[in-house]
Amino acid sequence: MASSWCKISPTIIPCLLVFFLIVSSSVSQSHASSESSDFHATNQTLRPEKELQKLKFIKSHCVFSHLQPAFDHPLLKGQKPLDPPERPKGHKQHSGMVAEDFQLWRMSGESCPEGTVPIRRTTEQDMLRASSVRRFGRKVRRHVRRDSSSNGHEHAVGYVSGEEYYGAKASINVSPELYGDNYPRFFTYWTTDAYQATGCYNLLCSGFVQTNNKIAIGAAISPTSSYGGGQFDISLLVWKHGNWWLEFGSGILVGYWPSFLFTHLRDHASMVQFGGEVVNSRPSGTHTSTQMGSGHFAGEGFGKASYFRNLQVVDWDNSLIPLSNLKVLADHPNCYDIQGGINNVWGNYFYYGGPGRNVRCP
Repeated sequence: MASSWCKISPTIIPCLLVFFLIVSSSVSQSHASSESSDFHATNQTLRPEKELQKLKFIKSHCVFSHLQPAFDHPLLKGQKPLDPPERPKGHKQHSGMVAEDFQLWRMSGESCPEGTVPIRRTTEQDMLRASSVRRFGRKVRRHVRRDSSSNGHEHAVGYVSGEEYYGAKASINVSPELYGDNYPRFFTYWTTDAYQATGCYNLLCSGFVQTNNKIAIGAAISPTSSYGGGQFDISLLVWKHGNWWLEFGSGILVGYWPSFLFTHLRDHASMVQFGGEVVNSRPSGTHTSTQMGSGHFAGEGFGKASYFRNLQVVDWDNSLIPLSNLKVLADHPNCYDIQGGINNVWGNYFYYGGPGRNVRCP
Protein backbone atom coordinates (compact mmCIF):
# COMPACT_ATOMS: atom_id res chain seq x y z
CA MET A 1 0.00 0.00 0.00
CA ALA A 2 1.22 3.49 -0.79
CA SER A 3 -0.40 6.53 0.70
CA SER A 4 0.09 10.24 1.25
CA TRP A 5 -1.41 11.92 4.22
CA CYS A 6 -1.49 14.74 6.74
CA LYS A 7 -1.89 13.32 10.27
CA ILE A 8 -2.99 15.19 12.90
CA SER A 9 -25.58 -1.15 5.31
CA PRO A 10 -26.61 -2.00 2.02
CA THR A 11 -29.79 -3.39 3.67
CA ILE A 12 -30.93 0.13 4.50
CA ILE A 13 -31.09 1.24 0.90
CA PRO A 14 -34.03 -0.86 -0.32
CA CYS A 15 -36.05 0.54 2.59
CA LEU A 16 -35.14 4.08 1.58
CA LEU A 17 -36.13 3.40 -1.97
CA VAL A 18 -39.48 1.99 -0.89
CA PHE A 19 -40.03 5.13 1.14
CA PHE A 20 -39.51 7.31 -1.91
CA LEU A 21 -41.87 5.19 -3.98
CA ILE A 22 -44.55 5.17 -1.28
CA VAL A 23 -44.44 8.95 -1.01
CA SER A 24 -44.75 9.34 -4.76
CA SER A 25 -47.61 6.86 -4.88
CA SER A 26 -49.51 8.56 -2.06
CA VAL A 27 -49.21 11.96 -3.67
CA SER A 28 -50.45 10.63 -6.98
CA GLN A 29 -53.46 8.94 -5.39
CA SER A 30 -54.45 11.98 -3.36
CA HIS A 31 -54.52 14.16 -6.46
CA ALA A 32 -55.85 11.59 -8.92
CA SER A 33 -59.40 12.93 -9.08
CA SER A 34 -58.42 16.57 -9.55
CA GLU A 35 -55.55 16.11 -11.97
CA SER A 36 -56.68 13.25 -14.21
CA SER A 37 -57.20 15.67 -17.09
CA ASP A 38 -53.50 16.63 -16.96
CA PHE A 39 -52.25 13.05 -17.05
CA HIS A 40 -51.61 12.85 -20.78
CA ALA A 41 -49.73 16.16 -20.89
CA THR A 42 -47.58 15.14 -17.93
CA ASN A 43 -47.00 11.66 -19.32
CA GLN A 44 -45.51 13.11 -22.49
CA THR A 45 -42.61 14.56 -20.50
CA LEU A 46 -42.03 11.57 -18.23
CA ARG A 47 -38.92 9.55 -18.94
CA PRO A 48 -39.35 6.29 -17.01
CA GLU A 49 -35.99 4.84 -18.04
CA LYS A 50 -34.11 7.94 -16.93
CA GLU A 51 -35.98 8.08 -13.63
CA LEU A 52 -35.38 4.38 -12.99
CA GLN A 53 -31.68 4.85 -13.73
CA LYS A 54 -31.60 7.71 -11.24
CA LEU A 55 -33.36 5.63 -8.59
CA LYS A 56 -30.93 2.79 -9.27
CA PHE A 57 -28.01 5.19 -8.84
CA ILE A 58 -29.42 6.48 -5.54
CA LYS A 59 -29.94 2.91 -4.34
CA SER A 60 -26.34 1.95 -5.08
CA HIS A 61 -24.62 5.14 -3.92
CA CYS A 62 -26.65 7.35 -1.57
CA VAL A 63 -27.69 7.16 2.09
CA PHE A 64 -29.65 9.70 4.15
CA SER A 65 -27.06 11.84 5.92
CA HIS A 66 -28.48 11.09 9.38
CA LEU A 67 -28.34 7.34 8.67
CA GLN A 68 -24.67 7.18 7.68
CA PRO A 69 -22.43 4.86 9.78
CA ALA A 70 -21.19 7.69 12.05
CA PHE A 71 -24.60 7.94 13.67
CA ASP A 72 -24.41 4.34 14.85
CA HIS A 73 -22.10 5.69 17.56
CA PRO A 74 -23.88 5.86 20.95
CA LEU A 75 -22.92 9.52 21.42
CA LEU A 76 -24.26 10.47 17.97
CA LYS A 77 -27.49 8.49 17.83
CA GLY A 78 -30.48 10.65 16.94
CA GLN A 79 -28.34 13.58 15.81
CA LYS A 80 -27.84 15.14 12.40
CA PRO A 81 -24.71 16.57 10.72
CA LEU A 82 -23.62 19.94 12.10
CA ASP A 83 -23.69 23.22 10.17
CA PRO A 84 -20.42 24.47 8.60
CA PRO A 85 -18.00 26.16 11.04
CA GLU A 86 -15.97 29.32 10.73
CA ARG A 87 -12.92 28.85 8.48
CA PRO A 88 -9.43 29.68 9.76
CA LYS A 89 -8.30 33.27 9.30
CA GLY A 90 -5.96 33.65 6.34
CA HIS A 91 -7.65 30.83 4.43
CA LYS A 92 -8.48 32.15 0.97
CA GLN A 93 -11.49 30.72 -0.85
CA HIS A 94 -10.57 31.29 -4.49
CA SER A 95 -13.31 31.95 -7.01
CA GLY A 96 -11.66 29.36 -9.24
CA MET A 97 -11.92 26.55 -6.70
CA VAL A 98 -11.39 22.97 -7.79
CA ALA A 99 -14.66 21.51 -9.05
CA GLU A 100 -16.49 18.87 -7.04
CA ASP A 101 -16.36 16.52 -10.04
CA PHE A 102 -12.67 15.70 -9.47
CA GLN A 103 -13.68 12.10 -8.77
CA LEU A 104 -14.24 9.58 -11.54
CA TRP A 105 -17.78 8.66 -10.42
CA ARG A 106 -18.86 12.30 -10.90
CA MET A 107 -17.73 12.47 -14.52
CA SER A 108 -21.18 11.29 -15.65
CA GLY A 109 -22.80 14.26 -13.90
CA GLU A 110 -24.42 12.13 -11.21
CA SER A 111 -24.65 13.19 -7.57
CA CYS A 112 -26.66 12.29 -4.51
CA PRO A 113 -29.77 14.33 -3.60
CA GLU A 114 -29.63 16.99 -0.89
CA GLY A 115 -29.94 15.40 2.53
CA THR A 116 -27.99 12.30 1.48
CA VAL A 117 -24.30 11.40 1.21
CA PRO A 118 -22.52 9.12 -1.28
CA ILE A 119 -20.98 6.00 0.24
CA ARG A 120 -18.80 3.57 -1.68
CA ARG A 121 -20.25 0.07 -1.37
CA THR A 122 -18.04 -2.67 0.08
CA THR A 123 -17.65 -5.49 -2.44
CA GLU A 124 -16.88 -9.17 -1.99
CA GLN A 125 -13.47 -8.54 -3.55
CA ASP A 126 -12.77 -5.84 -0.95
CA MET A 127 -13.50 -8.28 1.85
CA LEU A 128 -11.37 -11.04 0.34
CA ARG A 129 -8.33 -8.74 0.31
CA ALA A 130 -8.59 -8.19 4.06
CA SER A 131 -6.81 -10.49 6.51
CA SER A 132 -10.14 -11.00 8.30
CA VAL A 133 -13.66 -9.60 8.31
CA ARG A 134 -12.99 -7.90 11.63
CA ARG A 135 -9.82 -6.21 10.35
CA PHE A 136 -11.33 -5.02 7.06
CA GLY A 137 -10.95 -1.27 6.66
CA ARG A 138 -8.30 -1.03 9.37
CA LYS A 139 -4.56 -0.55 9.12
CA VAL A 140 -2.08 -3.14 10.31
CA ARG A 141 -1.38 -2.73 14.02
CA ARG A 142 1.90 -1.07 14.82
CA HIS A 143 3.73 0.70 17.61
CA VAL A 144 3.81 4.47 17.20
CA ARG A 145 7.22 5.99 16.57
CA ARG A 146 7.95 9.03 14.44
CA ASP A 147 10.46 7.00 12.42
CA SER A 148 8.55 3.75 12.74
CA SER A 149 9.65 0.88 10.58
CA SER A 150 7.81 -1.74 12.65
CA ASN A 151 5.31 -4.06 11.05
CA GLY A 152 6.52 -3.06 7.61
CA HIS A 153 5.34 0.59 7.68
CA GLU A 154 7.94 2.84 6.04
CA HIS A 155 7.79 6.62 5.82
CA ALA A 156 9.19 9.73 4.23
CA VAL A 157 7.76 12.66 6.18
CA GLY A 158 8.03 16.33 6.97
CA TYR A 159 6.96 17.31 10.47
CA VAL A 160 6.75 20.06 13.08
CA SER A 161 6.43 19.69 16.84
CA GLY A 162 6.77 21.59 20.09
CA GLU A 163 3.70 23.85 19.79
CA GLU A 164 -0.06 23.54 20.10
CA TYR A 165 -1.53 22.88 16.66
CA TYR A 166 -5.20 23.28 15.78
CA GLY A 167 -5.01 22.14 12.19
CA ALA A 168 -2.89 21.82 9.08
CA LYS A 169 -3.10 22.26 5.34
CA ALA A 170 -2.06 19.22 3.33
CA SER A 171 -2.29 17.50 -0.07
CA ILE A 172 -3.48 14.40 -1.97
CA ASN A 173 -3.63 10.88 -0.56
CA VAL A 174 -3.04 7.66 -2.55
CA SER A 175 -4.11 4.19 -1.30
CA PRO A 176 -4.32 1.37 -3.86
CA GLU A 177 -4.14 -1.60 -1.49
CA LEU A 178 -7.55 -1.29 0.15
CA TYR A 179 -9.39 -1.37 -3.18
CA GLY A 180 -7.06 -3.53 -5.25
CA ASP A 181 -6.34 -1.11 -8.08
CA ASN A 182 -3.84 1.62 -8.95
CA TYR A 183 -6.15 4.64 -8.93
CA PRO A 184 -5.18 7.43 -6.54
CA ARG A 185 -7.98 7.96 -4.05
CA PHE A 186 -9.27 10.59 -1.68
CA PHE A 187 -9.46 8.76 1.64
CA THR A 188 -9.43 9.32 5.39
CA TYR A 189 -8.30 7.26 8.37
CA TRP A 190 -8.63 7.81 12.11
CA THR A 191 -7.55 5.97 15.27
CA THR A 192 -7.29 6.76 18.99
CA ASP A 193 -5.01 3.92 20.06
CA ALA A 194 -2.37 3.49 17.37
CA TYR A 195 -4.48 1.16 15.21
CA GLN A 196 -5.01 -1.40 17.99
CA ALA A 197 -8.81 -1.55 18.30
CA THR A 198 -10.29 1.75 17.11
CA GLY A 199 -10.57 3.57 13.83
CA CYS A 200 -11.06 2.76 10.17
CA TYR A 201 -10.80 4.07 6.64
CA ASN A 202 -13.43 6.46 5.33
CA LEU A 203 -16.98 5.61 6.51
CA LEU A 204 -16.39 1.94 7.27
CA CYS A 205 -17.19 2.45 10.95
CA SER A 206 -18.88 5.05 13.14
CA GLY A 207 -16.56 8.02 13.35
CA PHE A 208 -16.23 10.52 10.51
CA VAL A 209 -19.43 12.48 9.77
CA GLN A 210 -19.78 13.40 6.10
CA THR A 211 -21.68 16.58 5.22
CA ASN A 212 -21.06 16.77 1.45
CA ASN A 213 -23.38 15.04 -1.05
CA LYS A 214 -21.04 15.32 -4.04
CA ILE A 215 -17.79 13.80 -2.73
CA ALA A 216 -17.45 10.05 -2.14
CA ILE A 217 -14.69 9.35 0.36
CA GLY A 218 -12.57 6.47 -0.91
CA ALA A 219 -13.48 7.03 -4.57
CA ALA A 220 -10.87 7.37 -7.33
CA ILE A 221 -9.72 10.87 -8.29
CA SER A 222 -8.79 12.42 -11.63
CA PRO A 223 -6.79 13.93 -13.29
CA THR A 224 -3.44 12.62 -12.13
CA SER A 225 0.12 13.80 -12.68
CA SER A 226 2.39 12.16 -15.26
CA TYR A 227 6.16 11.75 -15.24
CA GLY A 228 7.69 14.64 -17.15
CA GLY A 229 4.19 15.88 -18.02
CA GLY A 230 1.32 17.78 -16.44
CA GLN A 231 1.32 18.07 -12.66
CA PHE A 232 -1.90 18.17 -10.63
CA ASP A 233 -2.31 18.68 -6.92
CA ILE A 234 -5.17 19.08 -4.49
CA SER A 235 -5.16 20.86 -1.15
CA LEU A 236 -6.61 19.52 2.08
CA LEU A 237 -7.28 21.47 5.23
CA VAL A 238 -7.95 19.89 8.62
CA TRP A 239 -8.74 22.25 11.49
CA LYS A 240 -10.36 22.20 14.90
CA HIS A 241 -13.52 24.19 15.49
CA GLY A 242 -15.17 22.23 18.25
CA ASN A 243 -14.68 19.10 16.15
CA TRP A 244 -11.94 18.32 13.62
CA TRP A 245 -13.21 19.47 10.22
CA LEU A 246 -11.98 18.47 6.75
CA GLU A 247 -12.05 20.72 3.70
CA PHE A 248 -11.03 19.87 0.15
CA GLY A 249 -9.71 22.48 -2.28
CA SER A 250 -10.75 26.03 -1.47
CA GLY A 251 -14.14 25.84 0.13
CA ILE A 252 -15.50 22.32 -0.36
CA LEU A 253 -16.40 21.13 3.14
CA VAL A 254 -16.33 17.33 3.38
CA GLY A 255 -17.26 16.66 7.02
CA TYR A 256 -15.79 16.25 10.49
CA TRP A 257 -14.42 13.88 13.13
CA PRO A 258 -16.25 14.43 16.47
CA SER A 259 -13.70 15.54 19.05
CA PHE A 260 -15.00 13.02 21.61
CA LEU A 261 -13.45 10.24 19.49
CA PHE A 262 -9.99 11.29 20.63
CA THR A 263 -7.98 11.63 23.80
CA HIS A 264 -4.75 13.48 22.94
CA LEU A 265 -6.45 15.26 20.05
CA ARG A 266 -9.53 16.27 22.03
CA ASP A 267 -8.19 19.84 22.37
CA HIS A 268 -5.20 20.18 20.02
CA ALA A 269 -2.28 18.33 18.44
CA SER A 270 1.34 18.44 19.61
CA MET A 271 2.82 17.32 16.28
CA VAL A 272 1.86 17.53 12.61
CA GLN A 273 3.28 15.16 10.00
CA PHE A 274 2.98 15.35 6.22
CA GLY A 275 4.32 12.71 3.85
CA GLY A 276 4.16 9.25 2.41
CA GLU A 277 3.70 5.79 3.85
CA VAL A 278 4.24 2.37 2.30
CA VAL A 279 3.50 -1.05 3.78
CA ASN A 280 6.34 -3.44 3.01
CA SER A 281 4.08 -6.52 3.23
CA ARG A 282 5.66 -8.91 0.69
CA PRO A 283 6.69 -12.18 2.35
CA SER A 284 9.33 -13.17 -0.22
CA GLY A 285 12.25 -11.86 1.82
CA THR A 286 12.91 -8.96 -0.57
CA HIS A 287 11.69 -5.40 -0.20
CA THR A 288 8.36 -4.55 -1.78
CA SER A 289 8.38 -2.86 -5.17
CA THR A 290 5.43 -0.70 -4.07
CA GLN A 291 6.16 2.85 -5.12
CA MET A 292 5.76 5.90 -2.93
CA GLY A 293 4.56 9.07 -4.61
CA SER A 294 5.49 8.97 -8.29
CA GLY A 295 7.95 6.14 -7.72
CA HIS A 296 10.93 8.46 -8.19
CA PHE A 297 13.37 9.82 -5.64
CA ALA A 298 13.11 13.38 -4.32
CA GLY A 299 16.29 14.49 -6.08
CA GLU A 300 14.61 14.30 -9.50
CA GLY A 301 12.59 17.39 -8.61
CA PHE A 302 9.53 18.96 -10.23
CA GLY A 303 7.67 17.00 -12.87
CA LYS A 304 9.25 13.74 -11.78
CA ALA A 305 9.15 13.44 -7.99
CA SER A 306 5.98 13.91 -5.95
CA TYR A 307 5.73 16.93 -3.66
CA PHE A 308 3.89 18.68 -0.85
CA ARG A 309 3.83 22.47 -1.01
CA ASN A 310 2.50 25.52 0.86
CA LEU A 311 2.56 23.63 4.14
CA GLN A 312 0.72 25.52 6.88
CA VAL A 313 -0.70 24.96 10.35
CA VAL A 314 -3.60 26.49 12.29
CA ASP A 315 -2.62 28.20 15.55
CA TRP A 316 -4.49 28.85 18.81
CA ASP A 317 -6.15 31.94 17.29
CA ASN A 318 -7.66 29.93 14.41
CA SER A 319 -5.20 31.51 12.00
CA LEU A 320 -3.57 29.64 9.13
CA ILE A 321 0.18 30.35 9.26
CA PRO A 322 3.34 29.06 7.50
CA LEU A 323 5.33 26.30 9.17
CA SER A 324 8.39 27.15 11.19
CA ASN A 325 11.29 24.74 11.63
CA LEU A 326 10.06 22.03 9.25
CA LYS A 327 12.06 18.83 9.67
CA VAL A 328 12.21 15.94 7.19
CA LEU A 329 12.86 12.26 7.82
CA ALA A 330 13.02 9.07 5.74
CA ASP A 331 13.42 5.84 7.72
CA HIS A 332 14.51 3.83 4.61
CA PRO A 333 16.25 6.45 2.40
CA ASN A 334 17.58 3.87 -0.07
CA CYS A 335 13.98 2.87 -0.80
CA TYR A 336 12.14 6.18 -0.33
CA ASP A 337 13.63 9.58 0.45
CA ILE A 338 12.68 13.21 1.03
CA GLN A 339 14.17 16.69 0.45
CA GLY A 340 12.72 19.88 1.92
CA GLY A 341 12.93 23.53 0.95
CA ILE A 342 11.27 26.95 1.06
CA ASN A 343 10.69 29.69 -1.52
CA ASN A 344 8.40 32.65 -2.18
CA VAL A 345 6.01 30.72 -4.43
CA TRP A 346 5.63 27.33 -2.73
CA GLY A 347 6.40 28.42 0.83
CA ASN A 348 7.47 25.35 2.82
CA TYR A 349 7.62 22.30 0.56
CA PHE A 350 9.31 18.97 0.04
CA TYR A 351 9.79 16.36 -2.66
CA TYR A 352 9.48 12.76 -1.56
CA GLY A 353 9.07 9.17 -2.76
CA GLY A 354 10.93 6.34 -4.38
CA PRO A 355 10.61 3.04 -6.24
CA GLY A 356 10.86 0.65 -3.32
CA ARG A 357 12.98 -2.36 -4.26
CA ASN A 358 16.08 -1.42 -6.28
CA VAL A 359 19.81 -2.19 -6.26
CA ARG A 360 20.26 -0.09 -3.10
CA CYS A 361 17.09 -1.44 -1.50
CA PRO A 362 17.15 -5.22 -2.04
